[in-house]
Amino acid sequence: MFSRIFLVLATAGIIFTAASFRPSTASQKDKVLLEMIVNGIQQNHYADIAIDDKFSERVYDLFLKNIDYGKRFFTQGDIEAFASYRRKLDEQMKGGSYEFFDLTVSVYQKRQKQVEGWYQEILAQPFNFDKIEDIETDADKRGYAKDEKELKELWRKQLKFQVLTRLADKLEEQSKAEKDDEIKKKTLADFEKDARERVLKTHTDWFHRMTRQNLDDYRSIFLNSIAMSFDPHTSFLPPKDKENFDISMSGKLEGIGATLQEEGSYIKVTSIVAGSPSWKQGDLKVGDIILKVAQGKDEPVDIVDMAVDEAVQLIRGAKGTEVRLTVKKVDGSIKIVPIIRDVVILEETYAKSAIIQKDGEKNKVGYISLPKFYADFSRSGGANSGDDVRKEVIKLKKQGVEGLIIDLRNNGGGSLQDVVDMAGLFIESGPVVQVKSRMGNPYLLEDRDPNLVYDGPLVILVNEFSASASEILAAAMQDYKRAVVIGSSATFGKGTVQRFIDLDENLSPELSSIKPLGVIKLTTQKFYRINGQTTQLEGVVPDVILPSLYSTLDMGEKDENYPLPWDVIKPVPYQLWNDSMSNFDKVTTKSKTRITSDKLFGLVLENAERLGDYRKNSVYSLHLGLYQDRQKKELEEGKRYDAANETVQPMTVYTPDADKAGINADESKKERNESWHKDIQKDIYLLESVCVIKDIIELPKNRVVTQK
Repeated sequence: MFSRIFLVLATAGIIFTAASFRPSTASQKDKVLLEMIVNGIQQNHYADIAIDDKFSERVYDLFLKNIDYGKRFFTQGDIEAFASYRRKLDEQMKGGSYEFFDLTVSVYQKRQKQVEGWYQEILAQPFNFDKIEDIETDADKRGYAKDEKELKELWRKQLKFQVLTRLADKLEEQSKAEKDDEIKKKTLADFEKDARERVLKTHTDWFHRMTRQNLDDYRSIFLNSIAMSFDPHTSFLPPKDKENFDISMSGKLEGIGATLQEEGSYIKVTSIVAGSPSWKQGDLKVGDIILKVAQGKDEPVDIVDMAVDEAVQLIRGAKGTEVRLTVKKVDGSIKIVPIIRDVVILEETYAKSAIIQKDGEKNKVGYISLPKFYADFSRSGGANSGDDVRKEVIKLKKQGVEGLIIDLRNNGGGSLQDVVDMAGLFIESGPVVQVKSRMGNPYLLEDRDPNLVYDGPLVILVNEFSASASEILAAAMQDYKRAVVIGSSATFGKGTVQRFIDLDENLSPELSSIKPLGVIKLTTQKFYRINGQTTQLEGVVPDVILPSLYSTLDMGEKDENYPLPWDVIKPVPYQLWNDSMSNFDKVTTKSKTRITSDKLFGLVLENAERLGDYRKNSVYSLHLGLYQDRQKKELEEGKRYDAANETVQPMTVYTPDADKAGINADESKKERNESWHKDIQKDIYLLESVCVIKDIIELPKNRVVTQK
């Protein structure tokens, strides 16, 4: 078992301390953590990946990319100094050594200090925007600066570009100003100075945050570079990151319900969650700056100059406990705000529904938006997406909907069991997905409940960001011919399953002093469609392909670092739905005809090609006039597409009766609901989904069960 393996490894990490490498800054805890991650993942990961020179190259390349994203700090000389380690990291990892890590971080911190002096010097003087020069903004298209002189020149150009973009925006704003106000009176020199000062402040704040990073922060980057060299979804989560993951999965947290961000040395409130303890207490407002945090009547802790994630750890806490915030109000006054923590529900994570009618038609279509396959694993009876979607389906059925759309766009996945439960709402019984581990035969996850919750026309709406659990549901409904899958050319292509391994639980008792270590999110399985194909890399290809804004850009699992391959296993027997829902040819043909002749979809295709061209043309002029010409051209082209995106579609959207009282009783909920309905009415993809539902309704009913 995993725990037994880790128990042995942790003990070995103490014994195996002698090595031929120079002394490391790493503590006993760090060495144990390194060995647990490397050996534990290798022995338990789905793929049989050797820790050898090839793996060393993966880690080397990924760590340099992760620590210096954008090639803004290391020089080519630095890279050459690191190069001797490229095929040695496998040996260092096995020996618990951080030698390469120590070297790269020390050089990185040295470069940080250099650049910190440069940016202030560069921004102290006005830029010459009449000079003809340009900048390559895509780091992948340029190498590292060959030396410090070239690195400083790169920073000069980057800073000049940032000032240029702000300057051009202000000049555009001035040209549109109708009154003889303050902006009309400003000169080019005034705007240039203002832009430099804003860029200076941005970088001062940024470097201030960077100087607060410690070795543990950098070590997490290194350990994640190792983990993610096995595959993109294997990772190391320190304790605070695991807590944030749990919040995102469950859609709830115990705290005060305020969103915070760093602003210079201060932590500022940027939003308040409706219905949360902060919202109910009423004294904490957007724009307030939190100076101190106290646990009840305890001595307050000063959080000025504290990183926001550290401050959040102090502010969050168990339900029913008190936190006292010393805040500076927007008028400059200082106030103590006592708040009793409670469970905060992040409602935007949860399933929600609406009813859509195309103007002039009687058919009512149910619409369910599902942002994530969430599940609260921490307690029995917690919220989960399978149960919530069931409730929404029943709610919509009571309203007499004749068709149903499940929207999985931008849904990155989540709970595997909830996918199986959700598929069971739409089929009588049968296999949903095959799951295969590293060893042994695949096993089936099946719907064993013969009761159907909904048997009417069904559309599954996806896009290139629908991943993992979303792909399982879409694939199952497609294989059964239970639903028409509509969306971009393919879904994301994540066909792997992860589980969490708590490292603390795998330590021997004599090492308990080094807790907490965190967790590993480990890829242990791949999932396969019931037809035998994996969704890995290739995703799910919809029955009806809609033009996508991102079709010309690199998106998906295939574009990640070191993804697992596509393959096929033996299919399993299942029964096709085979009623009017399975007669897809007529439906898909009519849909394709509509899409081809639709001007708005034509504009989407044009816009996608335009964005692809802009992505390729990543060199920008640093001459003000030439930059303005390019921006003017792009702005004029963009207006045409923006207008299309704002076009209201011929649809009426309204709230199910069961939800009206709760929404109308809360002004903030009511406002958010109205805004959501307006977004639905502008959604051409939803309009086409409604049209497909109508086409399915019009097909003759002919239910015959067919073996597959």
